[in-house]
Amino acid sequence: MTDKHYYTYKLIPPRPGFAVDQTDAEAAVMAEHVSYWSDLRDRGIAVMFGPVLDPSGVWGLAVVEATTNDEVEEIRAHDPAVRTGTATAEVYSMPGAIVRT
Repeated sequence: MTDKHYYTYKLIPPRPGFAVDQTDAEAAVMAEHVSYWSDLRDRGIAVMFGPVLDPSGVWGLAVVEATTNDEVEEIRAHDPAVRTGTATAEVYSMPGAIVRT
């Protein structure tokens, strides 16, 4: 059995007001992004995801359960928001994650 590891995934929008001033094209990409992450959640890969209401600008957060760094990098590469250049994402390993049972 392979050990699972946890990662934080920070989605960084292109500008601080992105949550309220998206173009129609950006909104369509973000709808694909939510669908993509909903599928990851349904498959037990995304532990949780959603917007963070930071006063300096909303950004996205997810916690991902993966077996390898390559797996989480593949998740980033296939995220519609990242793939289209609508947003960027930073991924950080959580080697000491304490999770509920």
